[in-house]
Amino acid sequence: MPDGPWYYNVKTGALVQEGEAPSKDRLGPFATRAEAAKAFDTIRKGEARKSADDTAWNNGDN
Repeated sequence: MPDGPWYYNVKTGALVQEGEAPSKDRLGPFATRAEAAKAFDTIRKGEARKSADDTAWNNGDN
């Protein structure tokens, strides 16, 4: 099985590589298949971090 980059196909839930699904249906790229499998968790963590940064900024805690 080839190395990355890997993508998560949001339509099918499959882990794919470049060209295996339309770009509009992919999240990524991720360096490994395991990272692609955790795509939604990675995005949630990033969004939570950005939200906390926004809250700190709005409260003058920057």
